[in-house]
Amino acid sequence: MKAFGKILGLVLLGLLLIIVALGFALTHLFDPNDYKEEIRQIARDKAHIELTLNGDIGWSLFPWLGLELHEAGVATLANPTQPFADLQMLGLSVRVLPLLRREVQMSDVRVEGLNLRLTRDKDGHGNWEDIGKVAPADKQAATPAISTGETTAATPATTEKPAQPIRLDIDSLTVNNARVEYNDEQSGKQFTAESIQLSTGPIHEATNTPVKLTAFLASTQPAVRVRTELKGELRFDRVLKRYQFEDMKLSGEAAGDPLQGKTLTFAAQGQLLLDQAANVAEWNSLKLSLNQLRAIGELKVHDLDKTPQLNGGISIAQFDLAKFVDSIGQTLPAMAEGSLSKVELVSRLSATPNSIALENINLKLDDSSFSGRLAVEDLAKQSLRAQLKADTFNVDRYLPPKSAEANSAAVARKAEVQSSEASAVAGPGNSPLPDAPTKGAWSTERLLPVERLSKLDVDADLSFGQLTLDKLPIQNATLKANGQGGLLKLEGLRGELYNGSFEASGNLDVRQPTPQLSLQTKINRVPVERILESQGQTPPVKGLVTLDSNLTSSGNSQKALVDSLNGNASFVVNNGVLLNANLEQQVCQGIATLNRKTLSSEPRGKDTPFQELKGNLTLRNGVASNPDLKVRIPGMSVKGNGDIDLRVLGMDYRVGIVVEGDKSDMPDPACQVGERFVGIELPLRCRGPLELGAKACRLDRDGLGQVAAKLAGDRLSEKLDEKLGDKVSPELKNALKGLFKR
Repeated sequence: MKAFGKILGLVLLGLLLIIVALGFALTHLFDPNDYKEEIRQIARDKAHIELTLNGDIGWSLFPWLGLELHEAGVATLANPTQPFADLQMLGLSVRVLPLLRREVQMSDVRVEGLNLRLTRDKDGHGNWEDIGKVAPADKQAATPAISTGETTAATPATTEKPAQPIRLDIDSLTVNNARVEYNDEQSGKQFTAESIQLSTGPIHEATNTPVKLTAFLASTQPAVRVRTELKGELRFDRVLKRYQFEDMKLSGEAAGDPLQGKTLTFAAQGQLLLDQAANVAEWNSLKLSLNQLRAIGELKVHDLDKTPQLNGGISIAQFDLAKFVDSIGQTLPAMAEGSLSKVELVSRLSATPNSIALENINLKLDDSSFSGRLAVEDLAKQSLRAQLKADTFNVDRYLPPKSAEANSAAVARKAEVQSSEASAVAGPGNSPLPDAPTKGAWSTERLLPVERLSKLDVDADLSFGQLTLDKLPIQNATLKANGQGGLLKLEGLRGELYNGSFEASGNLDVRQPTPQLSLQTKINRVPVERILESQGQTPPVKGLVTLDSNLTSSGNSQKALVDSLNGNASFVVNNGVLLNANLEQQVCQGIATLNRKTLSSEPRGKDTPFQELKGNLTLRNGVASNPDLKVRIPGMSVKGNGDIDLRVLGMDYRVGIVVEGDKSDMPDPACQVGERFVGIELPLRCRGPLELGAKACRLDRDGLGQVAAKLAGDRLSEKLDEKLGDKVSPELKNALKGLFKR
């Protein structure tokens, strides 16, 4: 037995030496470069590709099946002269015996100078779609099978077990200086990845594999260039269909036309997971930075086999949004300095391929805090939905400043008002009437972005603890609005203003060339002087205003909207004061004139208090007609009629005052009312800039002459009664009185 074992050992040793000798002979005596044409033909017949072998082929047989290609290229049979891939060198080797156990054990795999060109033609056909397909000429040459009419015995079906995946075991993978190019002839766009460097550690199933990838990415239309680096550890399990990229770190820089010469530095980290069996993808421990912006969060996508659904959370640390936008070459609309300097966001995130929503928002914007929900329900239609609450928000801070044209118009109008005010001496009331204003008060600049508004799809429900709008501090403000297809509806804007309240509703229709506006407003007991002071104007009147209006207009500038303003309004001002205008002094001047006396006392005050001022307005093309102005002033009653020209903010009124005279403890002798003045209406004329208020009012000399003539007629009538008595008939007496009153 010992001899037999010894002999068997010698036989096995001899066989092994023979195999080694054959391997040596095959690798040294057999040169595959002599069979390049045969290899190409096999590639055509079996793989249906055109193989170009310009360089040498190196190989080894045992114990490693090694292959090394130089200057090789691959093309489709449809375009054999246009390789879609070529490389300078490919080197790999595989252990022979593990292949028999369906195990692939490789040494280092090296790829040098890979160049991959992918093209989609004008018909939308990609050159990679022809890989592995038979050439058209080969299809035509194929001979169809001839039916013999004989029935072939059915082959019994056999159930095959699913093939087990091949086990991979690779020492490392290295790719140097690779390039991938994609051209789309339909759009004219081109994308490239150049200087690709890829290196890995040992690649084993269910084991972490270190991976490092660097590349330069570029595109046209727009021109963008990106330098990027990716690191991490890849882990995969093909049986479970589970793939992980742990400790992923992506970093780089981007530049190009969209950045306007600026650079975007970016970085991302996290744990990535793709579970195909569960149709789930996750990005946990997410960290993201884009220049000044820093964010953390987590994202999860499920239903990968259907319509993917994304959920997660994101937290953006406080950053300067204005500086960030500038750092990426973009420009924000002009706004107050320091705006958008403190922005912070925490929110839940949900999205589909056509929608995105931020839920449970906690947004801090400068000095404001918002909570609620913000969503785009249809990305293609930009369907915006907003339900937000804020503690305080200053809209004026984010609006553009007035244009040069508006400033110029404001300066011109201010000069005109100051000139009129200088001539409006309210003391003795003998100065001439101010001139009617002629300077336009409104800008002709384009006001509304009609193109954007016509495409807007929005539904907003907003509320604010305090809202500053046009310098007005509005408390407990709410806004509900929606718009679609060019019709925007303001369902309600409500709030409290200076212990009063207001509400407004209306429509803006931009579906036609000229925008159409309708607006309904209600203001309840709001101090009118506070509103005017907030606009930087000197108020001519104080009091609590109540206003109801229903207005329409059209146009796309302030001037056009005012020039086409039509509708109706009613107003009441209670417990008010006409500032810097002593109507009592004006009236006393009129009575003194009728008494042919001169006032001996100085005015006791410069203002005129009143109990109520009310009237109705009918607006036609920017001019408001007021036929029924009434004012209740202690000691007198006032009524009037006139127009307010909103186009130039001017007024022209005729006012009648019925007085009781000077009721003070020490009345001016020239301002005493006798019986003959009872029921007499003293006329005033008010003309000039609306800002002057009652300071633009003067005694109407023409009207005062008519009053004097009436008083003289009444005086003569009294004399006739005394002289004639019952000596003449009543008819003759009345005729004589009428003659003197004409």
